[in-house]
Amino acid sequence: MSAEQIREAIRDIPDFPKPGIIFKDITPILKDPALFKATNDILAEQVTAAGATKLAAIDARGFLFAGALAERLDIGIVPIRKQGKLPYKTFEQTYDLEYGSATLAVHQDAFEAGEKVVIVDDLLATGGTAQASAKLVEQCGATVAAILFVVELAFLNGREKLVDYTVFAPVVY
Repeated sequence: MSAEQIREAIRDIPDFPKPGIIFKDITPILKDPALFKATNDILAEQVTAAGATKLAAIDARGFLFAGALAERLDIGIVPIRKQGKLPYKTFEQTYDLEYGSATLAVHQDAFEAGEKVVIVDDLLATGGTAQASAKLVEQCGATVAAILFVVELAFLNGREKLVDYTVFAPVVY
């Protein structure tokens, strides 16, 4: 299956989560084993090319793809969660949203110095979540080898916040 077939499976949900927004729904990819596998095949090539020693999965849909990739590639996975969701000592990073702010956290011992980490999430919009996640990885002493998404909404210019990183998405709107 190709990136175009993956793109065709993504459905638009108008006025979600609020009027005027067209939500890109990836659940058709998740429920179709062939599409999910094809998506992970594409992402796995990028993880391997980046020489990753660990994955960082962004809460929550990033967990779905990163979990499958970690098992497939036999590398560790670390969750980057919303504030207050991790039980051990954390580093935290606050970032701006179009409607306020949010804070992400990672365990302080999540990565070792020198590790090459690939960050995985479902969608790149304005880039704030990915940028905050990259800062958390670096705060732990690791290097961000790449940031991967299934979908990029290029018209929101999220890559502008990620110019210091290799960014990849097989489906771009």
